[in-house]
Amino acid sequence: MKPVELKKDIHWVGAVDWNIRDFHGYSTKEGSTYNSYLIMDEKITLFDGVKKGFTSDLFHRIHKIVEPEKIDYLVVNHVEPDHSGGLPEIIARIKPEKVFCSPMGKKALLAHYNEAKDWPLEVVKTGESLKLGRHTVQFVETRMLHWPDSMFSYIPEAKLLISNDAFGLHWATSERFDDQVDTAHLMEHAAKYYANILLLYSPLVQKVLAKVNELGLEIDMIAPDHGLIWRGDPGRIIKAYDSWSKQECRAKGLVIYDTMWHSTEKMAKAVAEGLVNQGLSVRLMNLKNTHRSDVMTELLDAKVLVFGSPTLNNNILPTVADFLTYAKGLKPTDRLAGAFGSYGWSGEAVKQITGYLEDMKLQMPEPGVKVQYVPGHDSLAKCVELGEKLGKAAIESGLPDCTPLESSC
Repeated sequence: MKPVELKKDIHWVGAVDWNIRDFHGYSTKEGSTYNSYLIMDEKITLFDGVKKGFTSDLFHRIHKIVEPEKIDYLVVNHVEPDHSGGLPEIIARIKPEKVFCSPMGKKALLAHYNEAKDWPLEVVKTGESLKLGRHTVQFVETRMLHWPDSMFSYIPEAKLLISNDAFGLHWATSERFDDQVDTAHLMEHAAKYYANILLLYSPLVQKVLAKVNELGLEIDMIAPDHGLIWRGDPGRIIKAYDSWSKQECRAKGLVIYDTMWHSTEKMAKAVAEGLVNQGLSVRLMNLKNTHRSDVMTELLDAKVLVFGSPTLNNNILPTVADFLTYAKGLKPTDRLAGAFGSYGWSGEAVKQITGYLEDMKLQMPEPGVKVQYVPGHDSLAKCVELGEKLGKAAIESGLPDCTPLESSC
């Protein structure tokens, strides 16, 4: 695959990882990319590296533009190993005059790589700039978006924002730009990325968006470190991040469960029926066959979350515990929640699910429903009622006029 020119003298020279299927617990079933960018100027500058094992791809593409040894500067926007893992090899070969990073970036590089003590590290902060010749690089620190070291590099002459992990997505494609692929599929990947990586940092996302607005950055292209480059309508992903970081929800409910002998599954269907009766769009998500990261993606714009599990050995099923632990770490807020489950003799599952939901500070307007052995008509009616009450509470909460996430809700 050849390098791709984004703007005059600015090129994508990254790597495509067609085979990665897991990104620390996040299912990347369509692969990913490790994007790196090269600016040809009086000072030739490379922005970000690639994951260890992909440096040959990087050098191959750079070689089609310039000898790698002629690169003057390296900018490290983010130190996570999927971008910095190849740095020891890259720096050893190109021997840059300077390696620019944020203050926390320098600490992270020194902590990750023994060789970094000998690298020509130069710290840059928000408001500082670097003149390359015809191009200027303006730096904006974006701490905890999603690592302490993260920063943006903005090229005002090109109206280009190199955004590290922000505005990214995991999707391996032969295309490089957002306007070359199916928009709905693109936004699904972008939503999944936000839900599983950045949801926790939503308050900081709001601050970064405000900072970009305050600085008056004119942006007509966003080049993230993963996935497609936003050139067709970069405002689409900025608008989506604004909505997702405000945790805006629509009239949608998720019934998230696992089951042993189908009793809890019957209850799940009854809860879903109650939600539908109140006009909510509903997804039933069986954790036995749905990956946690796909459930988190659906959760991104769902107002109601109802969890179900039978009791197994005085506990909830491992799949349900796994998802609740995962979701708790990502901190969804301002949702309505409920619990249900079947049991044989001890019946702790509903109480344990409730404990998770309380720890997550989700609103639980109704007590959970638990049923011994197989639910009958009366028990299922209680499940329908639970769904109806949660659905009614969601509608009465005043949901914003918000379209589904795949349309940039």
